[in-house]
Amino acid sequence: MKKHFKIAVLPGDGIGPEIIESALKVLDVISKKYGITFEYKHGLVGGAAIDETGDPLPPETLKICKESDAVLFGAVGGEKWDNLPTDKRPEKGLLRIRKELELFANIRPAKAYAPLLSSSPLKEEVIKGVDLVVLRELTGDVYFGEPRGREVRNGERVGYNTMIYYEHEIKRIAKVAFEMARNRRKKVTSVDKANVLEVSGLWREVVNEVHADYLDVDLEHMYVDNCAMQLIRRPKDFDVIVTGNIFGDIISDEAGALTGSLGMLPSASIGERYAFYEPIHGSAPDIAGKGIANPIATILSAAMMLEITCKLPQAARDIEKAVEKVLEDDYRTADIWSPGTKKVNTAEMTEEIIKRL
Repeated sequence: MKKHFKIAVLPGDGIGPEIIESALKVLDVISKKYGITFEYKHGLVGGAAIDETGDPLPPETLKICKESDAVLFGAVGGEKWDNLPTDKRPEKGLLRIRKELELFANIRPAKAYAPLLSSSPLKEEVIKGVDLVVLRELTGDVYFGEPRGREVRNGERVGYNTMIYYEHEIKRIAKVAFEMARNRRKKVTSVDKANVLEVSGLWREVVNEVHADYLDVDLEHMYVDNCAMQLIRRPKDFDVIVTGNIFGDIISDEAGALTGSLGMLPSASIGERYAFYEPIHGSAPDIAGKGIANPIATILSAAMMLEITCKLPQAARDIEKAVEKVLEDDYRTADIWSPGTKKVNTAEMTEEIIKRL
């Protein structure tokens, strides 16, 4: 088993540096417990990189990422950089990393923690027991399809984008979905719009073909509009949802909102060679530097790194159980606090998790 891992650490902007610091403290405990070592290399990205170099993704940062086993990422963006040209904004650094590292699969778990059920906008009996994953194809579809652009036709402005998928892009994301489901509850829901879109017709056809190699896993197809409704009506029925880039963008946010707080939600983006781990929340510049950010999403992203990149599923479970125990013991950061629970800051929440490791 591999014992040494090179990790690119990209804190980014806003609360990014604070929550990344929490994740590294937790990883240090895991390092001692499991006899593994992490070699961290820090890089600039987003607004911090713009301020220093004029580029949201400097070549040196990309080099660090490509020489690492995994990338641990904080968050980017903020009002300070909102008026820059689109291609120079902090978020462009994130998009370029995904493209350069060929990260084709975005994995976003959504789990309802029992002590936080009251935080969800849904009734407790609907949300209790929810444990699903949205698997979003990340490098194709309408976001990257060509041709795209704006022009004038017959005297009026027109904007257009191309929704396109190649067979191999669908195959590889479908394989990830079925492999993942094999280690969970053995059910895949493939989401498309095959009743209207030719590209979705191909998507469904290819997913069915891949399924032939995974007959131990149940497969259902669902139109995206129906999926959006069923996620609210019966979220417990889902295990692994696999879908294209634009549908996945929307469905993963909806699934995340079910659990009540974005501060709890980790994610991973993986490719054939590289893997990238980040919390799904933003940089929250309004609370940056106040030490009150919720570090749990980033700590759970580090847990995903331990499972996927480091092949240490037990270490990942240790972190998840520690987080659950802290919540059961009523410790809360401001975003998930409710009367009768103990409000703690970023550092205190991190220490409580470490105590339970």
